[in-house]
Amino acid sequence: MNEILKGDLNDLELILNQVKAEGLEFLNGINDRRTSTDIQPMEYSDLEVQGSGTLAALAAFKSRFDDIIVASTGPRYWGFVTGGSTPAAIAGDWLATVYDQNTQTVKGQGDISANIELETVRLLLQLLRLPEDAYLGGFVTGATMSNFSCLAVARQWLGAQQGEDIAKTGVSGTLKVLSAMPHSSAVKSLALLGLGSQNLIKVKVMPGNREAMDLNDLEQQILELKGAPFILISSAGTVNTVDFDDFEAISKLRERYHFWWHIDAAFGAFAACAPAYAHLLKGWEQADSITVDCHKWLNVPYENAFFLVKKEHRLLQMACFQNSNAPYLGDPLDNFNYLNFLPENSRRLKALPAWFSLKAYGAKGYQDIVEGCIARAKELAEFIEKEDAFELLAPVRLNTVCFTLKGAGDKAFEFLRILNDQGVVFMTPTVYGGKHAIRAAFVNWRTTEKDVLVAIEELNQALKKI
Repeated sequence: MNEILKGDLNDLELILNQVKAEGLEFLNGINDRRTSTDIQPMEYSDLEVQGSGTLAALAAFKSRFDDIIVASTGPRYWGFVTGGSTPAAIAGDWLATVYDQNTQTVKGQGDISANIELETVRLLLQLLRLPEDAYLGGFVTGATMSNFSCLAVARQWLGAQQGEDIAKTGVSGTLKVLSAMPHSSAVKSLALLGLGSQNLIKVKVMPGNREAMDLNDLEQQILELKGAPFILISSAGTVNTVDFDDFEAISKLRERYHFWWHIDAAFGAFAACAPAYAHLLKGWEQADSITVDCHKWLNVPYENAFFLVKKEHRLLQMACFQNSNAPYLGDPLDNFNYLNFLPENSRRLKALPAWFSLKAYGAKGYQDIVEGCIARAKELAEFIEKEDAFELLAPVRLNTVCFTLKGAGDKAFEFLRILNDQGVVFMTPTVYGGKHAIRAAFVNWRTTEKDVLVAIEELNQALKKI
């Protein structure tokens, strides 16, 4: 064994204790850590012939990078719909690394990690109040791969309606995809799947400051397809204003028209946790596939999402992802193996952080997180509405505040740069209704009323500098 590796093995307890100490220092000081940093080109280090060992590497990392790592998992980081990591999720993520399982099969002589994953999906279906026996779910890295996985099966379904096996023969011609306000990750997935990001048929949104699709226009677009099957991508929570499509109405359209229904519910799915907002998802259990992002409102570490596909489409799903030229994997119909039902062959036990957090805090814990975030969004919106310098661009439907500078929207991005440079709160730019705008997304379990008050003070300070 390499001598430095042998030394690290002997010092493993000391190493892990030091890493724990560094982690606790970061987490305990996260309220005071900057939410942004001035990123400059850095001088990269070179590979040494003889390594220095883990403790020396940790010291080098701390001296070079610790001060400039931002508090993206902290209570006032409100950009990109970024969640934090609950204590239980951190525990699960650490153990996922320690166990280092390649999560694949549920029976045979392999490991049990796939069984843990299936149980976690079951817990999530219960949390989201979806029928437990209706969907097959699996964990992927994020909303992009979740949308990709769902739309891959949708593509296979669309080909089957035309007597084609697209997974084998490839895409030929233009396949019909309709949507009103698709997330960029869904559009990216269309490009990756060969469906073409520019081939999306846009559906109008409802009038009156809405981002939900206009169902009258949707039906008109369907009629123009003259009976051709298509994919519909609908939204459970748009990025700017968290608007929801009318799922009950879409369910009724399915009684008359033939299409695959996909719902991008990356963070809007968690409205199901709050009784006062669960109605926004009414009817979504009829969808063929659903995207949900765990590293958003579930508050687990990054690279954690899952997809749901109706079990009735199991053979189509397997046709997309099956490792058909690997006989050593056994019969996929006899022995369920995740690598035949999702893109990655090699993947860690991503479900474990979610399992720990769900078991630790339960339905009530997540209800409190969701309702707390919604309350904080409404508190910020109340300030925005009262402050003469700002304009609230849309009502707070769930957890996101979208606003701009009143009468000076062209300066909104400059104002945001000043605000973020202060390093106490972080928001992101957007364009809404043709106006330069700012959005603050509340999904972190740490965020309190005090953090909103701090943010209001930062907004006032930034106004003085504009």
